[in-house]
Amino acid sequence: MTGARAQDAPQPQQPAAATPSEQKAGATGTRGSASNPLVPEQGRLPPDSTTRHTLALPGRTLDFTATAGSIPLFNDKREPQADIAFTAYQLNGADARTRPVTFLFNGGPGASSAWLQFGAAGPWRLAINADAVTSSASPDLMPNAETWLDFTDLVFIDPVGTGYSRFVAGGEEVRKRFYSVDGDVNAIALVIRRWLEKSDRLLSPKFVAGESYGGIRGPKIVRNLQVDQGVGVKGLILVSPLFDYREFTGSSLLQYVWSLPSMAAVAREAKGGKEGGEGGVTRADLADVERYAAGEFLGDLIKGSADAEATTRLADRVAALTGIDQAVSRRLAGRLGVGEFRREFDRRNGKVTGRYDASVSGFDPYPDSSFHRFGDPSGDALAAPLTSAAVDLTRRTLNWRPDGSYQLLNGAVQGAWDFGRGINPPESLSQLRQILALDPKLKLLVAHGLFDLATPYFGSKILLDQLPAYASPERVKLTVYPGGHMFYSRDGARQAFRSEVEALVK
Repeated sequence: MTGARAQDAPQPQQPAAATPSEQKAGATGTRGSASNPLVPEQGRLPPDSTTRHTLALPGRTLDFTATAGSIPLFNDKREPQADIAFTAYQLNGADARTRPVTFLFNGGPGASSAWLQFGAAGPWRLAINADAVTSSASPDLMPNAETWLDFTDLVFIDPVGTGYSRFVAGGEEVRKRFYSVDGDVNAIALVIRRWLEKSDRLLSPKFVAGESYGGIRGPKIVRNLQVDQGVGVKGLILVSPLFDYREFTGSSLLQYVWSLPSMAAVAREAKGGKEGGEGGVTRADLADVERYAAGEFLGDLIKGSADAEATTRLADRVAALTGIDQAVSRRLAGRLGVGEFRREFDRRNGKVTGRYDASVSGFDPYPDSSFHRFGDPSGDALAAPLTSAAVDLTRRTLNWRPDGSYQLLNGAVQGAWDFGRGINPPESLSQLRQILALDPKLKLLVAHGLFDLATPYFGSKILLDQLPAYASPERVKLTVYPGGHMFYSRDGARQAFRSEVEALVK
């Protein structure tokens, strides 16, 4: 992206913005660039707001400084293009030269960083469990005992069009520049470098964390930082990541391989655990399904409908593993798409499963319809409490009051996104190989939820297994927790994940 050269631009008198949110529910807010991404918001974001806080947590007390503000981005003519909002938390009294700092963003595209801030890493957490979410749930925040602030400072970034981040220049060209795979990566990398310069933290150990589409952003941003920005990164943390679009669309057979273990996990969880036993399902309980998916199942898929015996065999095995009616599985030739599974799994009770967490179910608003006309009971209900919590914290606790609407998840961004043209869909495995090869000390932590049908864990396992030998188990780790896309909304998973992140950072 040639247009946003923040490091070459003059520093304006009034920086700006901050707020958090992520890639799930429905779009919120209708003003300015949310309703039309080509129209800039009215006015620039206000000056940064810095406040001090004390947080009482089990066994310790954290004194920290919070900054809600923004980083301005400019084009080659030094004309302002966008104000990118951030929320930063820095522990008081720490040595900046040795104190780690982690930059976090969600995905979408079009999602703010609220999910990671208020679900996993920030000092305050939304007290909502994954299996008990309603849109009318209280947006009150509570101290987050699993905050990462004990061992790393935190900077949550909202890409343009999300949170309070906004365009300050109009026109088609500016939109194309930011709403594209490479332009987005360059903009976020520039924001990271500018924040480090602005905060005098260039000497600090640096980490990057991204969720969902953050799996595309993350490796590319680290590569940009290494090569273009001159900023080294010690570790990359990816939450429920997407690495490669090609296997999620079209006629790819691997999409069925990737999702089968998660569908089987949902069926076993519904029975009360492994083979109907006590306790929740773990990845270890799915070893037989993983072997089948990568072996006999894939072999029968390749044989196709030309082999009637193989097709019937795999359809019946899929029905047994997933709990889907055998007649339905045979009609679909054992090729269960995510949409079919979500509707058929509990159709007899008029319910559909979640996409982000298929162990969560809700009523099908049109149970008798021939078409799929339902949302996501595991994600949509979070929109209201997350938005209210983000706005209240930013305006009241952090004392930062931008105009315009806060965008938790902006559908206009994804609608305008340029994913690239040609036969090669976006992927980040190329950059993942490059960053691991360039820096032998860089480490990668990939975390998934068992019941996630949006980005199934088994897909990441297959892709990570293709990395060269230098991506050893000591450097590249995959962890899988009971839960969905936002597995950290479950207490046990959030606690275990925090321990993994702490081990990586330390």
